[in-house]
Amino acid sequence: MSVSAGLSSQTKSTSVTPVYGGRRLKVIVAKVGLDGHDRGAKVVARALRDAGFEVIYLGVHQTPEDVVNAAIEEDADVIGISILSGSHMELTRDVLKLLKEKKVNIPVIVGGIIPPQDAEELKRMGVFGVCGPGTPLKEVINIYYKAAIEKRKHEGV
Repeated sequence: MSVSAGLSSQTKSTSVTPVYGGRRLKVIVAKVGLDGHDRGAKVVARALRDAGFEVIYLGVHQTPEDVVNAAIEEDADVIGISILSGSHMELTRDVLKLLKEKKVNIPVIVGGIIPPQDAEELKRMGVFGVCGPGTPLKEVINIYYKAAIEKRKHEGV
């Protein structure tokens, strides 16, 4: 089965409209670290695109610096990172630290195999949302939408 098979029926009926302040909501999706398994990240990227978001997929083996720099350059509303390698705490901490150092307010959503106690800690660190395996795509889309709208409202757009 292809990565995109069946996504249309799962994403078309969402209640979000990914436009705010006159432009489409834009997200960066990336695999951070050495983990090369990107099927989930591609499924999320495709679902967001099918729901009307502008999606920039950076691919695998990205550094926190790559992701943050791309998000700033692209004026992204949300950063979505996928980590399956077990290094989610360190890599996410690095992304959040770089955003703070650069004085940029871009919400971060983390996906992957994240133990519940780590998911709570990631949220305490400042992550907007955590999506694990089995999270319905409609829910994922709504989390990205809420994060992007919150960012835009914070900017006064």
